[in-house]
Amino acid sequence: MKSILIGFLLLGFSVWGQNTTKELTYNEFLGFVKKYHPLVKSANLEINQAQANLMMARGGFDPKIEVDFEQKKFKDNQYYSILNSSFKIPTWYGVEIKAGFDNNEGIYLNPENTVPNQGLTSLGISVPLGQGLFINQRMADLRKAKIQVKLSQAERNLMAVSVLYDASVAYFNWKRNYNEVTLYQTYLNNANIRYQGIAKSIEQGDKPAIDSVEAGIIVRNRKLSLEESQLKLAKAKLELANFLWLENNVPLELQDDIVPEENLVLTIKETLRTNDLMLDNPSLENHPKINALEQKIEMLDVERKLKANMLLPRIDLGYSYLSEPRYFDNYRFQDYKVGLNFYFPLFLRKERGSLQLAKLKLQDVKFDLDLERVSLKNKIKAQQTEISSLEKQKQLIDNLVVDYNTMLTSEERLFTFGESSIFLINTRENNLVSAQLSKLVIENRYFDSNAKLFKIMANPE
Repeated sequence: MKSILIGFLLLGFSVWGQNTTKELTYNEFLGFVKKYHPLVKSANLEINQAQANLMMARGGFDPKIEVDFEQKKFKDNQYYSILNSSFKIPTWYGVEIKAGFDNNEGIYLNPENTVPNQGLTSLGISVPLGQGLFINQRMADLRKAKIQVKLSQAERNLMAVSVLYDASVAYFNWKRNYNEVTLYQTYLNNANIRYQGIAKSIEQGDKPAIDSVEAGIIVRNRKLSLEESQLKLAKAKLELANFLWLENNVPLELQDDIVPEENLVLTIKETLRTNDLMLDNPSLENHPKINALEQKIEMLDVERKLKANMLLPRIDLGYSYLSEPRYFDNYRFQDYKVGLNFYFPLFLRKERGSLQLAKLKLQDVKFDLDLERVSLKNKIKAQQTEISSLEKQKQLIDNLVVDYNTMLTSEERLFTFGESSIFLINTRENNLVSAQLSKLVIENRYFDSNAKLFKIMANPE
């Protein structure tokens, strides 16, 4: 009978469901999130919106055709017929080229609208000599729209990496709870085997009946722990399913036969590329947060230049060469139309106030950039230190698990020789279970720490 009991007690940990399960690796999971998750797609829309705004800003430089026709007839009299048409080409430095054709007639036509019978053609240019020569609202809008495209790319990366980090946390929790369920299932099986062996020993009179009570308590405790861990696993699977999508925004349900990656400890650094991030001074040159602030500074600097330009007087000079259509090839430079517009506020309080506000906003973002550089360096250093510490803790807890397992095996061997008790075996096993749970906690923290470093560096590609 004792040989049967030894066989029950020395059974190794059982593994259940391996032949019918499919592994969803962490790398595959992130691939699904990057490609199909709605929030990642929404982040990509930021770039599309910026490109649409850029197209709108470029529209300020589109050539324009304008036609203005007005006619009045009353009691069979044609009072007037006025046709003014033009073709305008805006250029970069505020200069505008204009070609026009006017054809006006009528008995009550305003004398200043009188033109030759064949009409009057014109070709001219308009030049701002003060405000608007080197920068104007149209130029500023286009410059800012180009900068906005780069800013949107940086913001898209920040949004995408935030989604990937949240998805990673969900995956790590799923893996941890799955391992807990596996652990408790294993020890429940062992507790049942031990209980059956002790029950048979009691029937044979080799053990006291109280040992069955002790063994039964362990079985029920293991069932309770297993039930609780299964509940946590069910919740973790539902949380993970929030990040699983297919094409056309179809949510993907996580099947029961799908299990997390077993050797994630060996692959996580390669998947997140955190091996390259453990350098003493990682480069922040292409960091999305830094790039975003730099682009904001460029946009505010364009706004500052525009406000500074408003301090200049507004002087618009226009010149148009005039000719009848049939004489357009015979140049008469004495036929022309010129115009000059001048505008200048005496105190410039509005303009000076706007410029001061633009300078203050620019300085504020520069402060943010300096602060962000220091903050990122400190966050990276702190995260590198945490990863190194968790690697050491992981090695220590691995050794503790091995030692506790050795103690449990030794206690079971003593029990078979009648030199121990079921109480001591349960105590040793509880210590081993606690150590293995601590191992899962440290592993989870290690995974999360690598994901945080990935999030800090914000490179989702």
